Amino acid sequence: MTVRRSAATLAASAVLCVAVGPVAVAAPSPTPAPATPSGLYGTGDPTYDGVWRQSLALLAQDTVGVKPAAKAVDWLTGQQCDGGAFPSYRADTAKPCDVKLPLDSNATAAAVQALAALGGQDAAVKKSVGWLKSVQNADGGWSYNPGGASDANSTSIVIGALAAAGEKPDGVKSKGGKTPYDALLTFAQPCGGKNSGAFVYQPKQPGIVADSTSAAVLGAHGMGFVATAGAKDAKGTVCEKSTTVEGAAHNGAAYLATALAKTGHLNTAPMPGSEDPTEKPDFGNTADAVVALSAQGLGDQAKKPLAWLEQNSAAWAKGAGPAAYAQLIFAAHAAGTDPKSFGGTDLVAGLNATGPAPQKAAAAEKSEKKDSDSDSGMGVWWIIGVFFIASVGVGFLISGRRKNQQR
Repeated sequence: MTVRRSAATLAASAVLCVAVGPVAVAAPSPTPAPATPSGLYGTGDPTYDGVWRQSLALLAQDTVGVKPAAKAVDWLTGQQCDGGAFPSYRADTAKPCDVKLPLDSNATAAAVQALAALGGQDAAVKKSVGWLKSVQNADGGWSYNPGGASDANSTSIVIGALAAAGEKPDGVKSKGGKTPYDALLTFAQPCGGKNSGAFVYQPKQPGIVADSTSAAVLGAHGMGFVATAGAKDAKGTVCEKSTTVEGAAHNGAAYLATALAKTGHLNTAPMPGSEDPTEKPDFGNTADAVVALSAQGLGDQAKKPLAWLEQNSAAWAKGAGPAAYAQLIFAAHAAGTDPKSFGGTDLVAGLNATGPAPQKAAAAEKSEKKDSDSDSGMGVWWIIGVFFIASVGVGFLISGRRKNQQR
């Protein structure tokens, strides 16, 4: 589910006329990067992914039993607009959301999943769910920003949010009577051909399939980012004609299994304007595919990509930040692997280090400091006591000698 962020950044660059290649003019003075807001995970510019990465980080921590720092949760809830929606990021939370601020269904759905898991945020979750229902498209799905055409990723992430909030996704219907699952089926490709069984991002964008397929398989199961292994899929990796969302989920997982079979990882196409035309390993989508395969009951097919991630993803996660660590933690969780020993990497420690110390860790550090201070204090008094006893003993010894001399 990483394509939505890179696509957003690329779109913003196009709108702002940002050059993607070298230009024959003097380079402008570098603009200082904005200071990382207190409580936010990651040090990169949060403009396009602040709420997204924070939500994934908090959800991943909760998944492994780590209680996030209170100020990290407060930062996330503080991003919510009065109407219940979340933007990708808003810098000034002291002011109401501007009418021109783009609202983000993906960020909102991710925040719902995180806040619902953490608990104690019922009011915020309810407002966000209400907003998501209000911007459902006629086909039953959702777009990245309200008013656009539905896409497989956004629809799937919202399904996960609805389920996390205790809603039944198939009961959330548009004014035209369509459910989110009706929308998902419109993205499912028939068996045969290049994208056999895959879910496309949108019918008019059939080339984007790996990211949208992983998301849609989870959505078809009514799951969010955090998924557990499903019952073994006896159909294996054969694509079969189907008109149901369950059949589409099987076909989507079969597509992923086939795509991963050779190398154990998915690839990402080069960005437009790139001087390097070669494809690169796609760590994020590979991690998402492991989650989807596990949820579908194709655990055997998830082993190879999981092993590849264990061997190769450490540097990527360290460079990419909190959302990357979260994706790997979700993959380890779904596949039943310890995220604290992921190919020799402690993903949980890596994630925690990208933001404010979790409550348990902070409490432990405070306790250790208290014990250390206590030990230091006792050490001082112990030394004083020893000297006191020694001096008393010497006093008695001198006094005794004097008495013996007087005799």
